[in-house]
Amino acid sequence: MIHKMFASNGDKVLVTFELPGCIWATQVYLVGDFNHWDAASHPLRQRDGGEWTITLELDAHTRYEFRYLLDGTDWVNDDHADDYVFSSPGSENSVVNCACREIACG
Repeated sequence: MIHKMFASNGDKVLVTFELPGCIWATQVYLVGDFNHWDAASHPLRQRDGGEWTITLELDAHTRYEFRYLLDGTDWVNDDHADDYVFSSPGSENSVVNCACREIACG
């Protein structure tokens, strides 16, 4: 799930990325354009209810490709991403659109 909160000046967006607690992993990382695909710089934290979350401040009016990395081996997409784009053969990346206030607006 992706939650967005737009700054009043329109320059930044607080984006919370969330995976359900039923994800079977000991570590989850958010990896994407915003961190140059660094597989270790943005760990998600597990809440008391089990959900995995991280909140980033991203530039508005920008689309970012991303994926989640579970336990350093398994890549997964966000089922609630704004869009998806093909990357390597047989793979696709999730997209969060920080210019868009609606989920799934493309």
